[in-house]
Amino acid sequence: MRCLADLAAGTAPPHNVVLIGPRGNGKTVLLNWFRGACVNGETPVDAVVLTPRDVPTFETLMDALTPRRGFRKLLPRKLAVASVGSAEWSDGSGAPRNLTRELVARCRKRPLAVLVDEAHTLDLDLGGTLLNASQRVRTEAPFLLVLAGTPGLPAHLDAMDASFWARLGEGRLGVGLLDEAAAVEALTKPLADHGVSVEEDALRTVLGHSQRYPYFIQLWGDALWQRRVATEAKTLTAVDAMAVQPAVATLMAEYCQDRYRELETAGLQSAAKAVASVFEDGAAATDQDIDAALAAAGKDEADMRIVAREALNRFGYIWCPPSQTPPIVWTAGIPSLMAYVLDRAC
Repeated sequence: MRCLADLAAGTAPPHNVVLIGPRGNGKTVLLNWFRGACVNGETPVDAVVLTPRDVPTFETLMDALTPRRGFRKLLPRKLAVASVGSAEWSDGSGAPRNLTRELVARCRKRPLAVLVDEAHTLDLDLGGTLLNASQRVRTEAPFLLVLAGTPGLPAHLDAMDASFWARLGEGRLGVGLLDEAAAVEALTKPLADHGVSVEEDALRTVLGHSQRYPYFIQLWGDALWQRRVATEAKTLTAVDAMAVQPAVATLMAEYCQDRYRELETAGLQSAAKAVASVFEDGAAATDQDIDAALAAAGKDEADMRIVAREALNRFGYIWCPPSQTPPIVWTAGIPSLMAYVLDRAC
């Protein structure tokens, strides 16, 4: 909201934003909400939502952010913009196109937010150019770049030759499990908008079973809505929650099965099994706790244990928010997946 207020006021926010978190925690939903808030606000702000698949080349990136017909005519013959981080491409007619210059021209007409989902798969050269250009554009015009990705995103950004990431500071935001109040609101507000309430006992069932994981709450919300449609009830009770729980549990198990197969493909199932016991009953863990579990599982070399821990982190199996100060505290990235891993190992 602070970033949006700055853009609507015609200024660039003090920093760009990187959203980091395990899958299923709502990053894509948050980006889509922000886009809607931009375009539907009292002072509308342009917003473009992209994934790396949408912009596989420099040319497609240029076309997505500065369409020829809409913004080329805005460009002055000379624009005082430094060339650092603003690679140029021909538009096919021989005329060079400059990302920084064209973004400045667009943003001077109307503020712009560029929201990149799945940014951990962004091409390194393309990403480095975009990140460096964003820093320059923000000094000239109201512009915001938001990158969202899994816990592997920081390492991916480190591999880019970009000053953006090193100076981001408080713009690094962790997106993890909801707290209890937010989880209750996520479940009850959509139902309340349709005149349906949820009794306390039913809420307790949902919160305990979903472990406040946003994707699982989404599954519960959908199941309870279907129950409401079938029964025409205005209040959902513990009986309703118990009636739909088996179907929700099946969907959750299918989700965990897919994640387990990905762990197998990555060769991480043994490390995942070793670490799972540390997080039983929702416990948190330190680097030392995880190291000891991996050592007990036969990973004798310290380097091997660090590599395994970081691989589990990139996968989102374990999770710690960015910018933590020591001691680092880890939690389960995807609730119930660890229990599933232990069950498969038995």
